[in-house]
Amino acid sequence: MTMVGRARLVGAGVNRVDGPMKVTGAAHYPNDVSFPNLAHAALVRSTISAGRVRRLDTGAALSAPGVLTVITHENAPSLDPAQDTFLSAPPPPLQGDRILHYGQYLAVVVADTAEQATAAAGLISAEYERAEPVTDMEDPRAEWIDDPWGADTRRGDARAALATADVTFEATYTTAENTNNPLGLFATVAAWDGDTLTVHDATQWPTSLRTALSRVFRIPEGAVRVLAPYVGGGFGAGLRPWPHVMLAALAARMVHRPVKLVLTRPEMFTGIGHRPATVQHVAIGATRDGRLVAIDHDSVSTLQMEGDNLEMCAAGTAAAYACPNVSTRDRQVRLNIPWVNSMRAPGEAQGNFALESAMDELSYALGVDPLDLRLRNYAENHPGLGLPWSSKALRECFEVGAELFGWSRRSPRPGTTRDGDWLVGYGLAGISYFWYQAPCQARATVRKDGTAWVRSAVTDIGTGTYTVMTQLSAELLGLDLERVTFDLGDTDLPPGAQAGGSGLTAALGSAVHAACRNLLRAVLETVAHDPTSPLAGCGVDEVTVSGGRIHRIGTPGRGESYADILAAHGLTELTADGASTPADPQELGLAPAGPFGARFVEVRIDPDLGLLRVARVVSVIDAGRILNEKTATSQIVGGTVGGIGMAMFEETVTDADTGRIANATFGDYLIPVNADIPDMEVVFVGEPDRFNPIGVKGVGEIGLVGMAAAIANAVHHATGRRIRSLPITIDQLL
Repeated sequence: MTMVGRARLVGAGVNRVDGPMKVTGAAHYPNDVSFPNLAHAALVRSTISAGRVRRLDTGAALSAPGVLTVITHENAPSLDPAQDTFLSAPPPPLQGDRILHYGQYLAVVVADTAEQATAAAGLISAEYERAEPVTDMEDPRAEWIDDPWGADTRRGDARAALATADVTFEATYTTAENTNNPLGLFATVAAWDGDTLTVHDATQWPTSLRTALSRVFRIPEGAVRVLAPYVGGGFGAGLRPWPHVMLAALAARMVHRPVKLVLTRPEMFTGIGHRPATVQHVAIGATRDGRLVAIDHDSVSTLQMEGDNLEMCAAGTAAAYACPNVSTRDRQVRLNIPWVNSMRAPGEAQGNFALESAMDELSYALGVDPLDLRLRNYAENHPGLGLPWSSKALRECFEVGAELFGWSRRSPRPGTTRDGDWLVGYGLAGISYFWYQAPCQARATVRKDGTAWVRSAVTDIGTGTYTVMTQLSAELLGLDLERVTFDLGDTDLPPGAQAGGSGLTAALGSAVHAACRNLLRAVLETVAHDPTSPLAGCGVDEVTVSGGRIHRIGTPGRGESYADILAAHGLTELTADGASTPADPQELGLAPAGPFGARFVEVRIDPDLGLLRVARVVSVIDAGRILNEKTATSQIVGGTVGGIGMAMFEETVTDADTGRIANATFGDYLIPVNADIPDMEVVFVGEPDRFNPIGVKGVGEIGLVGMAAAIANAVHHATGRRIRSLPITIDQLL
């Protein structure tokens, strides 16, 4: 079998295969989908954050032009709960009068046009039985959850080691709530044909959404088809089956017409989740020469009133450095806020800010260079499992990054470097991202014309999945790129993993690897007893592929093309399936490694105005085998922009008295623009990972991790002022 190690296409900076479709407008996103006789839906949201609906006045809306129906908790049919994966699903909407957060859906209006639905929704008024909301983590009424996922860690005795350490440092760090804000508004188009449901949606997990809808509406999974071939960004927001998707399907069933529902920007703030706020306390103990002896990391994050959110902020600390005594704890506190949810690099984004800021502060307390401190405590093996990493080039990330950035030119004394009126600061952060991989399936077909069709029910949220899987399939089957079609975004295809957790490329790539290998085996079985075939009796490990031909290893002349084999045996095509399931670390004797990286940042600060500018960013990333350097670089650049937003701009502000989000528009919620982003240098280092057959690790989320800490550390170096709260704002620097 052709191995990925003999790469021709894999690793090359191939242009996106879906690029022409996107730039010409031929790629249909959910909002582009239409049906004959399409109706439109608009939402009515609560204007309180706790209490009950006493009365909804829908009379004016029902009599408004074009209105087909108004659905509330008083006339909605009962809906069953969706499934619980490791990401719990919100409860089905309009099943009662209880209100748990501001912006909760109270009604959906269905009309002939979107304008008519929106106008009628504005005519609905609500009367409430109000309750006092819990919106503050310090509120004594708030419910606290200790160790919600059983993921707290304890290695050695951190508290005892802290008490006897030569040098100790501890501080509290806070991060604000952030909101996923993909440019494309989330949209759902639902259509029923009898008891069969078709949904076009901005989901990052089509297979999970299909299962959820089948349970909510009590129909077989085979009666639900979810289509998401193009998604306009998600950053985690599309991982759950959201209530608006269920409402679109419910509305379509009740009016017996296809229905489109497009969220507004303010509805995006309350309807598809957000990154939780955190308060984290970190205590570190070390010897005088900078060897870590103890780390204690406690994190508290916000959570909605019902349901779960997997957001382990402290857990990553346990494997970040070689330290004999480590304790990590994650806790959550329930508030009357909209659902919290994964947002790019969930947990790690906040946890890394606290840990890497604390490491930087410890370096100054010790009088040790921040880079040297990290290298002195490098974890050669997994600190918890005691196994060698399946791959790790973090040391190389630090060394290459330091050379490219010019770290050695850094003055060790904060506040001493200037360029004219600007204070100049250098900061860095290390990144040890968690490993994740889900089960996944794929199917590969070779046709009589020698072309191939490979597919899986995953989606591409702009990360380049179409492209890298086309490259990988072409490489594994020995075909030119233009002779391979990769399809995704359709639950009629083999079930796929979610586009999230930086695990899709490994999961899907491994499934594609298995499918292509099984397809080659099927082709060889076809000619196994053909006395005229030069491949008769060959096994998959005895052949290789190139130019659309299979031939014996070392003897290119002894082979046949796919087209000739199928023609000789009267076949129009051959198909094989493949599946991937994560391996057991103990069986392999390896600790599964996520990506690693190092971020180096230069900032400039105007001390009179408190202006903060990021001047340079160098990112060196170990992501195993890079399938496409162009798309991988794009992911790191995009994540870096998100990291700058988290560090300097983004904060979802909730009014404490009402629970209303006060800045739920792009006019009020600050995000970085082109003028805020410097030139960036991205370098990949390391070797193929040994935990999956294609040697990859995800790059989608690590691009954000480490930026907040590196910027905050650079701010301290520039000013001598330590900022422990995100975002870093002008008032903190004046």
